[in-house]
Amino acid sequence: MAVFGWKRLLDKISENLFNNRGEYKQSQQVFACELYPKCCLYGMLEFNPFTEGNDSMKIEQRLEELGVELPEPAVPVANYVTTVQTGNLIFTSGHGPGTGEGPIYKSQLGTDATIEEGYASARQVAMGLLSTLKHALGDLDRVKRVVKVVGFVNSAPDFTDQPAVVNGASDFFVEVFGDKGKHARSAVGMVQLPGGIPVEVEMVVEIED
Repeated sequence: MAVFGWKRLLDKISENLFNNRGEYKQSQQVFACELYPKCCLYGMLEFNPFTEGNDSMKIEQRLEELGVELPEPAVPVANYVTTVQTGNLIFTSGHGPGTGEGPIYKSQLGTDATIEEGYASARQVAMGLLSTLKHALGDLDRVKRVVKVVGFVNSAPDFTDQPAVVNGASDFFVEVFGDKGKHARSAVGMVQLPGGIPVEVEMVVEIED
């Protein structure tokens, strides 16, 4: 493709994907689908407009799009705090799914809860973690990267699908934060968890200055 063609294509992408304030216009996703592969073919772009758009979107707006209403932030039930900040990192304490009825709130995987119910519980835990982070930070847009997630799964002795359960939290973080939500992770089986909850999750996030 001639240089002139490159410039016209890039100008057209900028015109159709972003408004005059540099904000991503989601309504133009079909246009992006047509042009983005061509740009990749010619090595013109090093970013994916869908990923970049999701990352730059206001997190509160993204939660609204997902139909997610965050619960009240967790309150410590023993001698600890819910978050500790050191430098640009925030470490959370372990969170459970909260209180309620059913296997999402109290069960053991492989005994009286299915993988799907464990997944739903882990997703519920992830919502609670974001609520705690929002309370600590004031604004979830300050999250620069989800660095590490550790999930503990209340497991029967022969239950071995802990990673599939903790995916409930991991998938949620990626849905909300895009590429910034991708993280290192451990998924560990436990013989029991406090209060008989099925899943406990803790996380480490990097924040903007």
